[in-house]
Amino acid sequence: MPQQITNGFKKMLEVAKGQIEEIEATDAVKLAGRDDVVLVDLRDPRELERDGKVPGAFHCPRGMLEFWIDPESPYHKAQFAEDKKFVFFCAAGWRSALSAKTAQDMGLKPVAHILGGFKGWKDAGGPVEEYVPKHPKK
Repeated sequence: MPQQITNGFKKMLEVAKGQIEEIEATDAVKLAGRDDVVLVDLRDPRELERDGKVPGAFHCPRGMLEFWIDPESPYHKAQFAEDKKFVFFCAAGWRSALSAKTAQDMGLKPVAHILGGFKGWKDAGGPVEEYVPKHPKK
């Protein structure tokens, strides 16, 4: 018998978008470089290598989000303990909407996500630079 998915991604996105702050990409570009804002890039390292990165953004692969946010996790990252606004983005805005909802549910605040993700950022004229991996391939 095939699986019966009762809460698909579309429904999850709809719920998340009803409970989180969404920021237009043009407004997000204006937040770059502010001391009170952390832009959080959720994309996979392969996406960063292929498409570039937002200068100054903190890279947190989506699969590590909950572990990096939780101060009780052995993987906790100090960036998530700062008293700042966390603005998540991915490639197109789906993963970031779900991530903002998850982070908010965990108690991180304030959080938001960029409508249109990295694509929206680029289309809005946001700066992009080459991604240089910390551990280059041999």
